[in-house]
Amino acid sequence: MSALAQALISLGHSVSGADRMVGSTDRAFWPPNLLRLADGGVRIFPDDGSGVDASVDRVVVSTAIEADNPGLARAKALNIPVVHRAAALAEALSAFKLVAVAGTCGKSTVTAMLAHTLASCGFDPFAVNGAAVVGWDGSVLPGRGGYAVAEVDESDRSLTAFRPYAAIITNASADHYSKEEMDSVFDAFIKDVPGPVIDGRSARYEAESSLPGAHNRQNAGLALAMALALGADEGKARAALADFPGVERRMQRIGSCAGAEVYDDYAHNPEKLHAMLTTLQERHEKGVAVVWRPHGYGPLRKMMDALAAMFAATLRPQDRLLLLPVYDAGGTADRSVNSDRLADMVKGSVFIGNPDEALRLLKAQVPAFGAIVTAGARDPGLPVLARRLAERKQ
Repeated sequence: MSALAQALISLGHSVSGADRMVGSTDRAFWPPNLLRLADGGVRIFPDDGSGVDASVDRVVVSTAIEADNPGLARAKALNIPVVHRAAALAEALSAFKLVAVAGTCGKSTVTAMLAHTLASCGFDPFAVNGAAVVGWDGSVLPGRGGYAVAEVDESDRSLTAFRPYAAIITNASADHYSKEEMDSVFDAFIKDVPGPVIDGRSARYEAESSLPGAHNRQNAGLALAMALALGADEGKARAALADFPGVERRMQRIGSCAGAEVYDDYAHNPEKLHAMLTTLQERHEKGVAVVWRPHGYGPLRKMMDALAAMFAATLRPQDRLLLLPVYDAGGTADRSVNSDRLADMVKGSVFIGNPDEALRLLKAQVPAFGAIVTAGARDPGLPVLARRLAERKQ
């Protein structure tokens, strides 16, 4: 939603929005994306319906918004059209030849890599990413060329709102749905794409990039293959990937804590967590401490066995796993499962009640670690915890 807001502002629209953190906490504690939006001209209101009035042309919602949300109720009372964020983004990008990036893992990194590569090759693309990119001042690259590059979401099947010219499928695995359901969704998505399709499920792509890890060589390979399919110069494209500045919260180095490197990462399913862990283990023979927070009760319940098996197979004796409670975003979720059950299934892991407790424990044990990483989706407090560990301000 924050990326959509930034994209609409860049395209000349007037944008306002609501967030649960506004009104409940001082601006000094807002996450970086909220501060960036406010400074960029987005008017931000508390999530109480106060931002919706007769001057609003449409209200844009995500799948995560409950039916009784005050802003949504206010829009219905005023007969203001309500549209899904995917439909709004598809409409906003309709003037461009859209290259859509889908897949279970790696979408944000591949989207950013491709946009960076095309920009370096003179295409001047308009790009909308699911994560902020180093050097972009947010999640949007406001180019004015003929192409747009955008990350599209399979979690709610909203990628079907897009009719792209070209498409990348990074991979498919069980996450929001089974592997078979994921493949079915992606197959239907690319069926009528008229331009190039780079499908990481059916072929292996690999190229060198500035980012560490085998998964990032695969991400770079997908971006390179699409750039070349669109007509980019190969030498310039490879050079661009070699100086790609990286994506925020994707193995982002925050600083250090008493000699241990501190990272922040978005990893939230077994595949992403495994890629993150093995990359750090390759670089740090000394222990790696992982502070992980599940992003939802449903995803944790669905992935519990796979997570337990992955952590058991991947963690070394010198590594440590600290599990925070599930990030609770409100609503009507089934809260009958939590991270303590996973802690019981993974030898050597520990359930930690809150970030302050995690901070105290890690600072007391930091000599045992070569790296500390905060990981998980949704919770804006995770990058804050990483900065507190590194004693960095926002």
